[in-house]
Amino acid sequence: MPTSKHRYVQPTGPLDAMKIVQKLFNQYRNAPLTAELMSYHQDLVTRLQSDIKEAVEQADDPNLSKNLASMTALMQSWTAIRLSGRPFPGKMHHFKLDTQTGPRYKVKNHKIGRAGAHRSSRH
Repeated sequence: MPTSKHRYVQPTGPLDAMKIVQKLFNQYRNAPLTAELMSYHQDLVTRLQSDIKEAVEQADDPNLSKNLASMTALMQSWTAIRLSGRPFPGKMHHFKLDTQTGPRYKVKNHKIGRAGAHRSSRH
C-alpha cells in the first residue's frame, strides 16, 4: 500500500505542471468565493510565478514562457473579477481565456436524395 507522501501528482515538466494548474483552475473558476478558495488560488498563482517559471526558464522555450505569462495574467484577473461579484466569463483553454459558450457540433454534409436533404442530420 502506498504511503501518504506518494499520493500527490508529480508533474514531469513545466508543460505538464501548467496543464494540471489549468485543469484545477477550470474546476473552481465559478465556485462560490470562500477564504479557503482564495488562499488556494493565491497558492497556485505563486507556484506559477516561482517554481513553474523557473522550470520554464530552464526549458528555454519562448512559446512556453509566453503561455505562462498569459496564464498568470488570466489567473490574476480572475481574483479581481470574482471579488467584484461578477461571474468569470469563460474557461481556460490552451492557457488562454476561451469565451466560446455552448457545445461545438461537428457538421456532416449528407448529399443524399434531393437538394432539400443537403444539410439533413442522420443521427
